[in-house]
Amino acid sequence: MYKVKPISGGHIETDLPTCMYKLPNIHAQQGNSCTSEHALQNGEVDPAVRALEARQDEIMRKLHELKAAVEGLAKTVTTPDADLDLTVSSSLSSHSCSSATFKGVTDLDTVLGKDLGALRDIVINANPAQPPLSLLVLHSLLSQRYRVLSTVHVHSSVTSVPPQLLSCLGPRHADSYARQMFQLGFTLIWKDVPKLQMKFSVQNMCPIEGEANVARFLFKLLAPYPSDPALATLVDSWVDTAFFQLAEGSAKERSAVLRALNSALGRNPWLAGPEFSLADIACYCCVQQSGSASAAPANVQRWIKSCENLGHFSPAKLLLQ
Repeated sequence: MYKVKPISGGHIETDLPTCMYKLPNIHAQQGNSCTSEHALQNGEVDPAVRALEARQDEIMRKLHELKAAVEGLAKTVTTPDADLDLTVSSSLSSHSCSSATFKGVTDLDTVLGKDLGALRDIVINANPAQPPLSLLVLHSLLSQRYRVLSTVHVHSSVTSVPPQLLSCLGPRHADSYARQMFQLGFTLIWKDVPKLQMKFSVQNMCPIEGEANVARFLFKLLAPYPSDPALATLVDSWVDTAFFQLAEGSAKERSAVLRALNSALGRNPWLAGPEFSLADIACYCCVQQSGSASAAPANVQRWIKSCENLGHFSPAKLLLQ
């Protein structure tokens, strides 16, 4: 027994036993046990260790799947567009058309950040009165590069949407409930907005506005911009010309752009030189949407056919019919 004595200040002092206790050397015993029971021969891994590692991998896989599902639900709840009143389609596109060849290939983790096991969602608000044709072309290209979970919604601010807009990203995929199967989420919301808006990280990202800017973001998921500054500036110049002069300009401005297109396409097969680029996507869509295709000069007509031969422009053409 030991005694407890009160001391000044309200503290308590104890008289602990002075005897010392000797403890066995646990580490030495464990080492001997491991040597005797789990001896490794010829460098082979202990079967018990292999079984434990396999079990751990399976647990981690299930945790990643659960994380992807929970994050998908969280994004749906926390987005400002959570008052969606109709889910129309969800698909994993597998177009059989020929793919465009890009000089460089973008790594998805490099652009969007690495988040193992979680689906990266791109949410786009678009006005059905101004369908974003370039985004449909880019969606088609993305669907060939990645496993894309595509979904179309109708916001409560819109009274009616034409049937072709409801199915513009394809039919519902049978495995759309299993979000962990996909790399990229592409959600298109038909909403009464003055300008097209896009968010990648719904909770902490300011929206990107304007079809030209969203198109630039999506194209970077496919291929990097040209490393040559002059060539990159040329691509940007054609993109701005397409959306601000062809799509929104006067008849005089559109005629001037068509002449510039015809001159450029007389020197090269594509607008930025020998390589297909975002400039071709943007200008093709705006030429078609402005109704200028039928009266376009010869080089532009040839270029339009070259674009359509790639196959990725089919979704845009369907909306124009």
